[in-house]
Amino acid sequence: MSGRELRDLDPVLHAQQRLAIVSILVSVEEADFVYIRKTTGMTAGNLSVHLDKLATAGYVAIRKFIDGKRPRSVCRLTPAGLAAFETYVETLREYLRI
Repeated sequence: MSGRELRDLDPVLHAQQRLAIVSILVSVEEADFVYIRKTTGMTAGNLSVHLDKLATAGYVAIRKFIDGKRPRSVCRLTPAGLAAFETYVETLREYLRI
């Protein structure tokens, strides 16, 4: 090691499933629950748990509404979520430069 202190990786983003969700949301303005579920291959229950953790951290905003007769949830990355993701990626780069 180089002797310099490395930042810790954000534990909220470090979970594989949450990192996958945020990686999807970085590239789109917003995505609905079904799209994220299909893209990640997660079960609905598992996705709900991870979205709740991201929302609690302030990284994802979830808008729930009725579309016709069907409930929908649409997710978007918040500015705090984008900043956390960018920091996470930069921290990984620092680890790779060791």
